[in-house]
Amino acid sequence: QVQLVESGGGLVQPGGSLRLSCATSGFTFNRYAVSWHRQAPGKERELVARISTTGSNTNYAQSVKGRFTISRDSAKNTAYLQMNSLKPEDTAVYFCAAGWSTFDYWGQGTQVTVSS
Repeated sequence: QVQLVESGGGLVQPGGSLRLSCATSGFTFNRYAVSWHRQAPGKERELVARISTTGSNTNYAQSVKGRFTISRDSAKNTAYLQMNSLKPEDTAVYFCAAGWSTFDYWGQGTQVTVSS
């Protein structure tokens, strides 16, 4: 059974940091790129960051470039999203997915709220 389980979300003040994790199982992690997406209330889902199978290639949305860092640990079948200098507009449900431009599997999401 394929599973992607996000964790690490929560409430943080503007300027703060969070690290999201995406623990995966049920598929060959090393054969898939991993991406992070987010969806704010009333808005479409947005691709935030993605990382290639080997980790050698990454890509970020302009809105998070320089603040967010995506990484992966093949030994743990887990991907991460380090989020620094958070802003209120980063508030959203964050999802991880398997894939670079098409997404075969999705997690259930974790809420990130940036507010003072």
